[in-house]
Amino acid sequence: MSPAWYRFSADRRVLTLVLHIQPNARSTGVAGPHGDALKLRIAAPAVDGRANAALAGFIGGAFGVAASRVVLRQGASGRRKLVDIEQPPAGAEQVLAAWGGA
Repeated sequence: MSPAWYRFSADRRVLTLVLHIQPNARSTGVAGPHGDALKLRIAAPAVDGRANAALAGFIGGAFGVAASRVVLRQGASGRRKLVDIEQPPAGAEQVLAAWGGA
């Protein structure tokens, strides 16, 4: 059974992450579980979309996909976000496990 903070839709080939974001952090990284979400610290400020862009870059880098394949589906102006990774790579399970998801 997978944690509540992610789910994979095999028919759409999309991995959805439920995230709680802490912008303007000292460094960017995974903080751990936060209720039914995964908390990420983002070093960019939440001004002019910079934190969202940094989030897409961080997730894209971690999963080895282009930031353009990381889609902010919900929560553009809030801390709680739904993020889709379109066509996640075969190694996505390893990233999820490292982040505490398997």
